[in-house]
Amino acid sequence: MGLFGKSLEEKAQEAVAQIGGMGLGVKGLNASVSGKTVTLTGEAPSLEVKTRVMAEFNSRIDADNVVNQIRIAAGAAPKDAAPVAAPAPEFEWYEVQKGDTLSALAKRFYGKGGMYMKIFEANKDVLTNPDLIKVGQRLRIPK
Repeated sequence: MGLFGKSLEEKAQEAVAQIGGMGLGVKGLNASVSGKTVTLTGEAPSLEVKTRVMAEFNSRIDADNVVNQIRIAAGAAPKDAAPVAAPAPEFEWYEVQKGDTLSALAKRFYGKGGMYMKIFEANKDVLTNPDLIKVGQRLRIPK
């Protein structure tokens, strides 16, 4: 324990243990800390569970940046299914800069600040509130 309470590493591991005990079905849930950034890894059974884990973690930890690298478990494809080519990404990545807001990003990318919810909805795995974005976060900007 640090001089002023638990370290970010200790808090992150405690949060992972609490979330792991919720029975969400996440395999290998882990949090690694680098500076003030926490990276979550593991395998979730669905996008909904991946998003819930992120929300639960953010409600327990006040980190400068949390990166959600939890994979979504791939369903078994039928043996006779032909491989499908991955579609071209329908978004671009943007790294949040000081002073950015979702409204300002929506105005920049779509011409209307009121379209900020489009960006928020595309990033629910890393954002829990459209008013709380952090410098350094990588956001998907849907096309």
